[in-house]
Amino acid sequence: MEQKNTTLGEFIIENQEAFQYSSGELSRIINSIRLAAKVVNYKVNKAGLVDIVGTAGEQNIQGEDQQKLDVYANEIFIQTLINREIVCGIASEENDDFITVQGSDNCHNSKYVVLMDPLDGSSNIDVNVSVGTIFSVYRRITPIGTPVSLEDFLQPGVKQVAAGYVIYGTSTMLVYTTGHGVNGFTLNPAIGTFYLSHPNMKFPKSGNIYSINEGNYVHFPLGVKNYIKYCQSEEGDRPYTSRYIGSLVADFHRNMIKGGIYLYPTSSKAPKGKLRLLYECNPMAFIAEQSGGKASDGFNRIMELQPTALHERVSFFCGNFEMVEKAEEFMKNAT
Repeated sequence: MEQKNTTLGEFIIENQEAFQYSSGELSRIINSIRLAAKVVNYKVNKAGLVDIVGTAGEQNIQGEDQQKLDVYANEIFIQTLINREIVCGIASEENDDFITVQGSDNCHNSKYVVLMDPLDGSSNIDVNVSVGTIFSVYRRITPIGTPVSLEDFLQPGVKQVAAGYVIYGTSTMLVYTTGHGVNGFTLNPAIGTFYLSHPNMKFPKSGNIYSINEGNYVHFPLGVKNYIKYCQSEEGDRPYTSRYIGSLVADFHRNMIKGGIYLYPTSSKAPKGKLRLLYECNPMAFIAEQSGGKASDGFNRIMELQPTALHERVSFFCGNFEMVEKAEEFMKNAT
């Protein structure tokens, strides 16, 4: 079979042995995410034609205004996972607490929990900018047969068994890893099938793009300010190109393909950072490392951080390995 004709379903079956401990559940989780992504993609592409843009009139646990599509995507992904009876727990950026899932037999026999940001960058929907879904999968800690507890979700990123994202853009792609490299699949909307389009994705060895909201420059720590000046200086292969969309999935996806670094540091406005460790940083860090990149909070490896709360925020530096190391160097020298 030619690689370009490989469907996501076929790829999952062919690589089943890569799913450690799994007897099919992890494959079914990826398949469920694929199904939910197609449903959300359909709604995203109808934005502007039906009443699904704008705020929903509520705020999530982070105090952010929920968009109508946030609520819709959250419900679709949760219900799809619950209906398949393949996870024992779900945590979403849009929900205050985690959800305990039990099977139709009232048992808790599933092995995995899923954490997700159902619609990252949703405030961009109104202006037709790419948005995405981010997901992360862990093997539960508590005994099979018992309800999940908070400790099943508060695991460091190194314990992830799978992570990925869906980007809803000019084309819709699902990109994921199970710890054996990163592969990207593009949706053929005519027949509703994802095909392997980007096998073995890798960050370029060097990059020349930096992605940060420079409007917050005055609020950034000194190390970040110095790194931005370094990126803008006319030395060597610099100045670098500044590209910032404001949608983590879109910025990360571009940088992985073209070579670059994404930064969302702490600031005087957000002293703990803004991005969520469990729903955004850990899964993106897993993908970055599996594609030859690096992810850090400016000083420490993201995936080694021990979470202490479901909605914990951290500083995030992620992208080309050498660029992240250089940013860490500036952070260290500024302390």
